[in-house]
Amino acid sequence: MNIFITGGAGYVGTKLTKALLNYEQVDKIIIYDNLSRNNFNLFLGKKFLHPHKVQFVNGDLLDTRKVRKLLEGVDFVYHLAAKVTTPFDNNDAHFHEQVNHWGTSELVMAMEETKIKKFVYTSSTSVYGASDDFVNEQTLPDPKTIYGISKLRGEEHVRRLFEKMNTYILRCGNVYGYSKSMRFDAVINRFMFDANFNHRISIHGNGDQSRAFIHVDILTGLLAKFIVQPVPSGIYNVVDKNVKVIEIAELIRDIYEDLELIFINQHLKLRELKVRPESMLREFIDFSNPLNLKEELKLFKDRFAF
Repeated sequence: MNIFITGGAGYVGTKLTKALLNYEQVDKIIIYDNLSRNNFNLFLGKKFLHPHKVQFVNGDLLDTRKVRKLLEGVDFVYHLAAKVTTPFDNNDAHFHEQVNHWGTSELVMAMEETKIKKFVYTSSTSVYGASDDFVNEQTLPDPKTIYGISKLRGEEHVRRLFEKMNTYILRCGNVYGYSKSMRFDAVINRFMFDANFNHRISIHGNGDQSRAFIHVDILTGLLAKFIVQPVPSGIYNVVDKNVKVIEIAELIRDIYEDLELIFINQHLKLRELKVRPESMLREFIDFSNPLNLKEELKLFKDRFAF
């Protein structure tokens, strides 16, 4: 099986590549990435298992000619590449549209002319917008940010593939946890960095807002299982837990006893989003988490160099 991963050098892609190489069904992995985040950790350190199976191609999603050529002979596509932001950020409208919307559109058009068998698109729970009540796969999307809008527009293009190949839209919660290709703009990762090195974390609003989360190890393990596990085409939420921001901060303070909490605009209650972890996907793939959040945070702490 030949696999094509857009954004394969990123936070999730680096771990997914390593996970896929454990499957004997995988013959070749093409990592397609423009390295826009200037993250080169994928290429460093201990050699991958079966490194001869991995090929890197530096390229952009909007380079349709290059993408179409690379898709020849590919069986499975993971579309991870995206302009990523924190859940309720509302900046860089142009770049979100170019990458998340039109980049996905170009990829889908290229795939329509191939014999690809499976396609996974990592969308976001941000497409639901904000809600005080729990949402699920039947909840109508109502994005409140440019990022959420762009991801939903990407989904609209992906839906065209439902009748042509096995196609999966995975609406992922906020991804957190250690990866070689770290992101430190997500709330848990940012809190852990600041706690470890600055001994203080900043909380916007009163901290009572809830967020939906998925650990990067659970997500990449789940993504890799699509190689062997039959799953009906469809839209699935991928969430492990819902936690209030203040609860995250208090768990981290249990680990770093000298931690200082600084509130910014503490009088404000910010928008929140809670997603039911009981995803329809669990009927086909088990992605239960054996650890609680505090145990995960302790393991995260151990990955810092000092």
